[in-house]
Amino acid sequence: MSWNIWGHTLAETEDWIVRNGFPRFRAKQIQDYLYHRYVYDFDEMKQLPGAMREWLKENTVISKPQIINQLQSDDKNTTKLLLKLSDGSLVETVCMHHDYGNSICASTQVGCAMGCVFCASTFDGMKRNLDASEILAQVFAFKQHFDIPVHSIVLMGAGEPLSNYENVLRFIRLCNDPDILNISLRNITLSTCGIVPQIYRLAEEGLPITLAISLHAPNDMIRNQIMPISNSYKIEDVINAARYFYNKTGRRVTFEYILIKDVNASADNANELCRLIGNLNCHINLIPVNGTEHIQLYPPEADEVKKFQMILEKHGRTTTVRKQMGDKIQAACGQLKRRYLKN
Repeated sequence: MSWNIWGHTLAETEDWIVRNGFPRFRAKQIQDYLYHRYVYDFDEMKQLPGAMREWLKENTVISKPQIINQLQSDDKNTTKLLLKLSDGSLVETVCMHHDYGNSICASTQVGCAMGCVFCASTFDGMKRNLDASEILAQVFAFKQHFDIPVHSIVLMGAGEPLSNYENVLRFIRLCNDPDILNISLRNITLSTCGIVPQIYRLAEEGLPITLAISLHAPNDMIRNQIMPISNSYKIEDVINAARYFYNKTGRRVTFEYILIKDVNASADNANELCRLIGNLNCHINLIPVNGTEHIQLYPPEADEVKKFQMILEKHGRTTTVRKQMGDKIQAACGQLKRRYLKN
């Protein structure tokens, strides 16, 4: 079977190159072509001897996804790609173009098993995990296609990252690798719906990434209604895991809180949320729900969002209201994929 040369560290490529009878320095040249020049045709790797290029064509592949759909918001601030993987699976990835740089939102699974009612990516369940090279390829789809630098990465696309732990951790390390992306670990955010044992495990890794926890409710009763995972991990256990992560890493935790009208966005909900979190050093990211024809949930009015935020800040909580980016182009998880399959 041909070896997929994509998605490996320099040391791994060197080992493979040497074992097959080629000089070690050729690995560095190959890495440069793949990750810095975006050359994915062996015939175009002119620094390599002709005989080696022919050998590579016969014994290796560069397995990267195909872009099959692309949408961009009218303000040009959000671009979404639908990618087809080598087995025909479809995944989505989004680039948010901020003033400070480009942020890529990557998927970690084909579909999702978590069942959150506000997310379209869970409708068809989880098909399989993505390997680290497939997650990495999502970032490079933007780098190659648009020739843009990447400032930060958020693992907030389809899938639960902590249910694909080994591949996600390998991806994070590949992103940090100076021979590949050289992105600071502090510019990588991993978002989880709250897989408690894996949060404790992640805390022990010693990686100064940002942990974002999808909380979305101030109590178990509401959380059970919108996030089935809450039946396995109680909300107080999630908060305790977040506290452990902060104490272990010194990294402030972010709580994602989707605001859904008549569900979790009242003043009482805001006060209860403050009591739940207590004195934990955290940031609360308020997200008016992105409703669609598939998701019959609606955001609160702007003044309700502001009131909710003011209550949190009155209790000393730092908050932001996430800027709506890409709501007109099916940028929420799973929306573009569902539209493509429907057509």
